[in-house]
Amino acid sequence: MYIKRHMESVIEECVEQFPVVLVTGPRQIGKTTLLQYVCKDFNYITFDDPIILTEAVEETNLFLKNNEPPLIIDEVQYAPQIFRYLKMHVDKEKKKGTFALTGSQAFELMKGVSETLAGRMAIIELEGLSLREIHKVSFNKPFIPNEEYVNERKKELVDYSRLWETIHRGSMPELQDENMNWERYYSSYVKTYIEKDVRQIINISDELKFIKFLTALAVRCGELLNVNSIANEVEVSADTIKRWLSILQTSGIIYLLEPYSNNILKRVVKTPKVYFYDSGLVCYLARWTSAETTRAGAQAGNIYENFIVSEILKSHLNAGKTISSIYFYRDRDQREIDVVIEEDGKLYPIEIKMTGNPTKAMGKHFTALDNIPNKERQPGIILCQYDKKIYLSENVIALPIEYI
Repeated sequence: MYIKRHMESVIEECVEQFPVVLVTGPRQIGKTTLLQYVCKDFNYITFDDPIILTEAVEETNLFLKNNEPPLIIDEVQYAPQIFRYLKMHVDKEKKKGTFALTGSQAFELMKGVSETLAGRMAIIELEGLSLREIHKVSFNKPFIPNEEYVNERKKELVDYSRLWETIHRGSMPELQDENMNWERYYSSYVKTYIEKDVRQIINISDELKFIKFLTALAVRCGELLNVNSIANEVEVSADTIKRWLSILQTSGIIYLLEPYSNNILKRVVKTPKVYFYDSGLVCYLARWTSAETTRAGAQAGNIYENFIVSEILKSHLNAGKTISSIYFYRDRDQREIDVVIEEDGKLYPIEIKMTGNPTKAMGKHFTALDNIPNKERQPGIILCQYDKKIYLSENVIALPIEYI
């Protein structure tokens, strides 16, 4: 069963504007299914097929004659040599919507793209299903909690019922089938990711240490990244941890949320916070085996924050927007704001709370963003599980998570 994706309209626009479109992202999030749905008139081949892959690598000109565009090429990272030939083809034909590519292994993929197809290719980052997609909400604007957004979003509110079941189950399309065994799925997912993606990028001498590294990150989701602490726990060097982190970032598994900084802010921390795009993977790695134990566990607050931050990021990605303007704030005076969104010189401070009883005191650190030159701090948002929007003070608003 096809689940409608908000990225459809973004891909349609890119196909009309660029000769080549590349959809990247982790394994099993529906890249191929999405492209085949949007690009119905395209031919389709996959480099998972060893015969086709061999022809593409050894006889590239023949491959392009046998597979005429418009063409979807799945798992294009297995034949990076082909990028040069794609460039020659699109430069000669000068047609939009010629090739649509998918690639899971962005780390290696981007080297070939940057060298050959820069300016000719639209790169789209797809992640797992968002809450809106799971609940069939058509609203597709990035979460920026100004008055215009809140008024528009209010028209399509649905009850995000069974929230912890959704958090624990995760965002993978295949897991929307309740008959799919959760633990078996993620066990296979981690094994496949390591064997097919990570091993092709780096030589992992000890697979168990890489899994230990993944687990160490999962139990630290929503926290400041401490490379040395993780290195000591996994018993590898800090440089190895940094290299492994870059692989997880570029393959769309994690996101490092940078702290908001400004020339006038002298006392802010410089360390990013680590978040996973898929909360189900966090629960699997951290050994939270059910929604009930996750909700009642010691890590519940961090997993909940991780989930909400990933939903905010997805809302921007799915609308074709950048996520580089999303930050957190923390200074050496221990003032912290979970999320800060910057747009048009305005700063939107957001606190994420599991509670259904928000108070204005939860926004006490919002004033840390006051008096920044050329920036205008907006009313702060307490994203929580209260059942309606309510002003807690003139500049602090409680907003149900249904507004994401």
